[in-house]
Amino acid sequence: MRVNRRLRWVALPLTIASAVALAGCSPTTANGFLPGFDEGGGQATNHTSMIAGLWTTSWIVVLAVGVITWALMGWAAIAYRRRKGQSGLPVQLRYNMPIEMFFTIAPVILVLGFFAFTARDQAILETQYEKPDVCITAIGKQWAWDFQYNGDNCDDPQDPVWTIGVQAQTDAQGNITNEVPELVLPVNKEVTLQLESRDVIHSFWIVDFLYKKDMYPGRENYWSFTPTKEGTFVGKCAELCGQYHSMMLFNVKVVSDSEYQSYIASLKAKGQTGDIDDALDRQQNAPGTGAPAAEGEHNN
Repeated sequence: MRVNRRLRWVALPLTIASAVALAGCSPTTANGFLPGFDEGGGQATNHTSMIAGLWTTSWIVVLAVGVITWALMGWAAIAYRRRKGQSGLPVQLRYNMPIEMFFTIAPVILVLGFFAFTARDQAILETQYEKPDVCITAIGKQWAWDFQYNGDNCDDPQDPVWTIGVQAQTDAQGNITNEVPELVLPVNKEVTLQLESRDVIHSFWIVDFLYKKDMYPGRENYWSFTPTKEGTFVGKCAELCGQYHSMMLFNVKVVSDSEYQSYIASLKAKGQTGDIDDALDRQQNAPGTGAPAAEGEHNN
């Protein structure tokens, strides 16, 4: 009877673990419940699955280490507990060389493994397209966004067009009452974003794309990717940047190439043409902004 009871206690956690493992076959669970995937497992960008894979694999390894550690702690607490009739301290052991080597080598291997896979994926994420199909300058400002569409070259814009955004406004219930800035991208086209700031440090974050990059005054940052799914995605600033940081929102609309070209044409028709890259920067004389110095003065 006692043997059967013990077997039942062993079978219960195994059954639960098996159910969890089988549930992991769904795309949502397999991707760690992260955003950026549709019900069929389709990803928002060409990098989304890689980022989710690094995330879920890291959690699996960490949880496995945790389970083993907790099991060993539980086993030691039960196997070496004080028994009835015992008194005093148990025999004290020290300098167990095999165990100490294991406790040293195993964490080193884990840390090196995390570093290697992170460095590998980061190198891919930080590789910029040499000749993107689309290059867009995204400019952060307190507390909104400007977007300038430069054709296929941010360094030498060809007939650039732009939109200037305003800060999100909310009513008493916290609902947004105005149109937030919108970034339009063509699906399945190589996109490079040139990230800049007009005032303070911001962070450009498209939630479903599972990546974000900082934006610095007087310095350009870049992010290259290929949107692979049409739809509207939420973007926001991920760096505390002042009183209305939480209102620094925008939307990303991924559309077909024909819709994208129509959108660019509509901006031209509205007269929203020209280079607004540095023209509206708050710190006109800050190093690196390219602002002209007054006569007799020099930018540092």
